[in-house]
Amino acid sequence: MVHNILSYLNKLMSNGSAYLRPDTALRQSCPANRHTTTLNFKLLTFNRRPATGNWQLATILVVTTLLSAAAQDNKGLKDYYAGYFPMGVAVSPQVLKGPEAELIRKHFNSLTAENAMKMGPIHPEEGRYNWAPADAIVNFAQENGMRMRGHTLCWHNQTPDWLFVDKDGKTVSKEVLLQRLKAHITEVVTRYKGKIYAWDVVNEVIDDNDSKFYRDSKWYSICGEDFIAKAFQYAHEADPDALLFYNDYNTESPGKRDRIHQMVTALIDKGVPIHGIGLQGHWSIYEPSERELRFSIDKFAALGLKVQITELDVSVYPLEHSRREPRPDEPNKFTPEMEQKQITQYGMIFRVLRNYKDSVTGVTFWNVSDKHSWLDSFPVRDRKNYPLLFDQNLQPKKAYWKVVKF
Repeated sequence: MVHNILSYLNKLMSNGSAYLRPDTALRQSCPANRHTTTLNFKLLTFNRRPATGNWQLATILVVTTLLSAAAQDNKGLKDYYAGYFPMGVAVSPQVLKGPEAELIRKHFNSLTAENAMKMGPIHPEEGRYNWAPADAIVNFAQENGMRMRGHTLCWHNQTPDWLFVDKDGKTVSKEVLLQRLKAHITEVVTRYKGKIYAWDVVNEVIDDNDSKFYRDSKWYSICGEDFIAKAFQYAHEADPDALLFYNDYNTESPGKRDRIHQMVTALIDKGVPIHGIGLQGHWSIYEPSERELRFSIDKFAALGLKVQITELDVSVYPLEHSRREPRPDEPNKFTPEMEQKQITQYGMIFRVLRNYKDSVTGVTFWNVSDKHSWLDSFPVRDRKNYPLLFDQNLQPKKAYWKVVKF
């Protein structure tokens, strides 16, 4: 960028007023009262000889501007938010090479495995673990001085069927399932002990329906609610230094928020080792409101828990939580109206999060750029979404600049 600016200045000033070299040296050859070509920069605007008659002032301003541009060029999200919280991103091993890897190194200082540490991918069969994808992500984090979050130890989705049945295909007892849960958590957490600082231990056990409390999963139907506390206990035993989170979406919905709060309060009262709440942050240009977001952070922080935004994206469509087919009349492009609403929403979100820097201890985006997002196939198959701060060419979007200019 600096080289381009210097070349542009050199061209503009080729009339003899001054000239610049790519080594940033500014040479002066300006006779008295000679006007220069107009230059416009963030920190510099002049179109005539300085009133002092001293062209050294112009030299200093130009060089200062160039140095400022260079510094701006090298800053990433993590640098702008160094005084606030780590900036993370969810990744697969495939994005840890090439241009996407460079973007990750520049902008983020925390990683989450998008899928590689979920039960199904990492433990597909009893007695067999698939370590390679997770290891690759952890190694990348360590090689680049990044924090590492673990995701997730117990979830109703992406869980292999073998966990719930015996060799004859019959449903296992509560005791057997808890033994399998303990063995899984102990194996995974121990492998990455000292490398992963925080785990999403239990994921999405609260139902979306306000008439229900817990999600009707196989975990719940076999174990009741006991598996939740046990999962935290097993994780803590495997790594007493790791921070342990409950993680969920739709945490700004009053009914679901209250049920999560009730469950977590009960866990704390029982002495269960839980240290934080993950607000997933699968939001949209229409929700949540600032009031809803602030209320949720306040409510969970008041319990003495750390709060992290664990799976952030801002969909350009209204939120839906069930898969469906595309409708013939719905848009499938990033319109100027969507773009402006996304800029505004991202601006509000990060203004609020900066206000809560003492409570919010991490922010993680769910995927790197609009080139690929899980929202491209959910809830609507083959409907392109544009939920992140970097476009399909890995370039910062206007929403990015709204987030970093404060």
